[in-house]
Amino acid sequence: MPKNKKRESSNSSDSDEGPVDRNPPAEKKAKMGSRTDAKEPTWVLQGNKQVKIRQYKGKVYIDIREFYEKGGELLPGKKGISLTPDLWRKLLSLGEEINETLSSVC
Repeated sequence: MPKNKKRESSNSSDSDEGPVDRNPPAEKKAKMGSRTDAKEPTWVLQGNKQVKIRQYKGKVYIDIREFYEKGGELLPGKKGISLTPDLWRKLLSLGEEINETLSSVC
């Protein structure tokens, strides 16, 4: 087997790459948990961790991502996940069970 085997790329919808907007508008820093943007609804979780509702290639995603600042702009990083509305609703429906399990381990 060759040492420099090329990685195969996947176009699967299960990819955690999600929508990445390389030129988003500059955003104001906001208090934790507050909505900050009308065009791309945004909520700050903590520091540069944000939840956004975004459109990418005509589809809507709930994007939970860590952002970084470069040149005065807040840009999306690789650390994060984008969920379809159906997956988001599924995650929310698991909330009570996850909280109960979390309570038993913490």
